[in-house]
Amino acid sequence: MSEIKKIGVFTSGGDSPGMNAAIRAVVRSALYYNLEVVGIRRGYEGMILGEFIPMDRKSVGNIIQRGGTVLRTARSPEFRTKEGRQEAYKQLKAQNIDALVAIGGDGTFTGAKIFGEEFDFPILGLPGTIDNDLFGTDFTIGYDTSINNVVEAIDRIRDTAESHSRLFVVEVMGRDCGLIALRSGIGVGAESIFIPETKTDMEAVMHRLEIGRQDKMSKILIVAEGEGESGGAMEISEKLKKRFPHYDIRVSILGHIQRGGKPTCMDRVLASRLGVAAVESLMEGRRNEMVGLLNGKIAFTPFDHAIKHHVEINKDLFKIVDILSL
Repeated sequence: MSEIKKIGVFTSGGDSPGMNAAIRAVVRSALYYNLEVVGIRRGYEGMILGEFIPMDRKSVGNIIQRGGTVLRTARSPEFRTKEGRQEAYKQLKAQNIDALVAIGGDGTFTGAKIFGEEFDFPILGLPGTIDNDLFGTDFTIGYDTSINNVVEAIDRIRDTAESHSRLFVVEVMGRDCGLIALRSGIGVGAESIFIPETKTDMEAVMHRLEIGRQDKMSKILIVAEGEGESGGAMEISEKLKKRFPHYDIRVSILGHIQRGGKPTCMDRVLASRLGVAAVESLMEGRRNEMVGLLNGKIAFTPFDHAIKHHVEINKDLFKIVDILSL
């Protein structure tokens, strides 16, 4: 029989579409199993400061379609200290909270791992990040919405690029992981993609533009913000201008538009499945793991494996870019 009677849920790190659907799933699953559930505002910082909110079915009504996170999120330098974590533990015990569900990315899980081990406290994590850079799940909550946001934005950019015969260098999020750039690049038919995981041959990109279709009215190059070999979007555009002075070259940095908006159906369903699985798994005694989805089935990965193992880039996707951009 489960010893857990009260669960705390919080979101931490960068917001991602679908976090609200995950909160909703955790809350309603806990109530289904006659558990109390408390929302913790502003992540680890709110945990330290005692920002707890009792949650019921009504408190998570009409949020499944909303982007962002109703519990808010914040950085917490104090939680990185032993004293900060001790205060967080004290606050949790004062609220009689027996276990936690942490929704976030690698920074969130790093904190959860340390805290869980220090205080022997049951925690399960849900992968909420637009970067899709966690090992142990095919997709993270928010990734599908993010790449669809990027595709929609670049489709609009393509309209004006075609009208004016322009070459656009579009910068997307992905400081350490280029999966947003890679998958959305295929989706929009980009001529070239620059990501931090691979060394970009700038000369090969130049040559490709030289031998490519000269009658093509628009060209799109996508750059992940963390791509350092050839520089960021601005530096790449300057190199292109020197080589192709006849091109009308523009730069568009999509920025935080990629994070916002209503989550897609895929993200809502993923968040719902993982949220239910987290509550059931805590009741079964699981702890200090990330709950993910691998090959359509719920899977569990220890926090240290989820955050330390790099997600491999599918080289076949690069081949597809080369083939289809002719």
